[in-house]
Amino acid sequence: MPVNRPRITVLMPAYNAGKYISEAIASVLEQTYRDFELLIINDGSTDDTISQVLSFDDPRIVLVNKEHTGIAATLNTGLRLAETPFIARFDADDICLPTRLEKQLNFLEDHPEYVLVGSDAEYILENGDFLFGFHCIAHSNEEIQNNLYVYCPFIHSAVMYRRDEVIKAGGYDVQAHTFEDYLLWTSLAKAGKLQNLRESLIKVRMNAASVTIDERWRGERFRQLKRQATTRGSITEEESDELLTIIKRQDVRKIKEGAYHALCGKKFLANNYQPAKARGHVRMAISIWPLRLDNYLLYAVSYLPEQTIAWLHKQSPNRL
Repeated sequence: MPVNRPRITVLMPAYNAGKYISEAIASVLEQTYRDFELLIINDGSTDDTISQVLSFDDPRIVLVNKEHTGIAATLNTGLRLAETPFIARFDADDICLPTRLEKQLNFLEDHPEYVLVGSDAEYILENGDFLFGFHCIAHSNEEIQNNLYVYCPFIHSAVMYRRDEVIKAGGYDVQAHTFEDYLLWTSLAKAGKLQNLRESLIKVRMNAASVTIDERWRGERFRQLKRQATTRGSITEEESDELLTIIKRQDVRKIKEGAYHALCGKKFLANNYQPAKARGHVRMAISIWPLRLDNYLLYAVSYLPEQTIAWLHKQSPNRL
C-alpha cells in the first residue's frame, strides 16, 4: 500500500536554539495548511534544544541529531532526508505567521514556472518586541533578476522552493560561509522564475547569538570576497579559508553583541523612527566596543529630523 507523503517539509536547522525553538515550533504547528512534516536537524547542540523539541507530541515533527558541521552542511542533510516536493526553510529562532505555508504553496502550485517564493517580514528584537517591517528590495521575477547581484533579494527563513531544483543546483555550498543561501539563489535564478510575496509571512528575530551580523562590522575584505563569489557563482577554497578566518576572528561576544545593538539602533532610526530607543541601543554598542567611531556618528545622527535620516538611509549601499 503506498504511503501518503506530505507536500511540504519545513526544514529547520537548530544549533543551541533552546531559548527560542519552542516558540518557533509552535508557530509551525499552528499553520492553516496542515499537510507538512517539520524536519528539525539538530546540529550538535550542547544546550537544551533536544529536550525542548521532545516536549512536543506531534507526529509531524521529525528530529535528526548529528555532529556539529555548520548550517550549510546541516541544510544539505535535510535536503537529502526530505522526500517532499516543496521545502519551506525556517530558522529555530523565528516565528511563522499562520498562513505562511498555505500562501506560498498555493503560489508555487499555481505557477509551475517558478522555483522559489519568498516574502516580506517583520523583524523583532531578542525579547520579541517589534523592531521594523521589512520590504524586500525586489518582488517580481524581473525585479529580482535585475537586482540579484546588488543585494540578496530573499530572507532565507522566509523562502519555499522546489526541492528537486535545489538539488540539481548543487544544494548549499559549504564553503560560502554566512551567504550559502545567496550563492544558491544565483544558481536557482538560471533554473526558473523567482518571486517575493508582498506581505509579511514570518517574524525574524534579531539575535546577538546569530552568525548573521551587520556586514559593516565584518570589514571591506569580507564584503569583497562575498561580491566576487556571488558574481562568479562559485567560491574557491582559498576564498573560503579567508572568509572563515575573518568569521572566526569575529566570533566573540564583543563583536556579536556590539553589532546587534548597533544594527537595532540603525533600524530604530531608519525603519521605525524612535530615536530614544535607537540611542539606548547605540549606547550599549559603544559600551561594548568604545573604539568604533561609527557608533558615535550614529548616536549624533539620532538627533537629526526623521526626513533627513530617511534621506541618508536611501543613500546607503548596504541597507538591510
